Amino acid sequence: MIFRQLYDLESGTYTYLLAARAGGEALLIDPVLENTKQYVTLIEQLGLQLVMAIDTHTHADHVTALGALRDELDITTVMGERTKAECVNRTVKEDEIIDVDGLKLRAMFTPGHTDESFSFAMKDRVFTGDALLIRGTGRTDFQNGDPHAAYDSLFNKLLKLPDDTWVYPAHDYKGWTVSTIDEERRFNPRLQVKSAEEYADIMNNLNLPNPKMMDIAVPANLQCGRQNNP
Repeated sequence: MIFRQLYDLESGTYTYLLAARAGGEALLIDPVLENTKQYVTLIEQLGLQLVMAIDTHTHADHVTALGALRDELDITTVMGERTKAECVNRTVKEDEIIDVDGLKLRAMFTPGHTDESFSFAMKDRVFTGDALLIRGTGRTDFQNGDPHAAYDSLFNKLLKLPDDTWVYPAHDYKGWTVSTIDEERRFNPRLQVKSAEEYADIMNNLNLPNPKMMDIAVPANLQCGRQNNP
């Protein structure tokens, strides 16, 4: 398998490039608009054919590259079935399998950060979007976020994955690149709670400022990263 973890310094976003084999078809998870040329160059250098790009949810801190990549490379754009971004080519539901050249990802509905967040699991790793971060979790105070739904997504779905599952989030701001389900269960401070109510109390009292690009990013991302002609 070909796997690359790419980082956008401005927004702290991780984008993931995956392919089952050299010279095969590839997909991107959570691509950032400003890095479109970088993705295209890397894909060409690796001799891959990009056929799909996935957003785990409607991001509020950067503009997605889904639309730009679809325009340039005629790819399929994918989000979870609860998305309000009607511009995507395909929506997936709980437990639906995405298959790109034999590389399979299982869709997991993991709301809480937003009401339409999905994670995507493979046999040995999971791409958690903002649902589960490394030593943190996604905030729940905008875009129909819900701390009780987040608790359910974390404790009854993501933390039910095998302990040695690699955790690859959509963001990190402290230099972490990867974790495991076991590490997060033991060391993530927000997961050291005994009830949904205790978790909700933590999340409801974070008092965080809105992402600086929120007013631009959310409307743009509902049009796959384009302000016009979705």
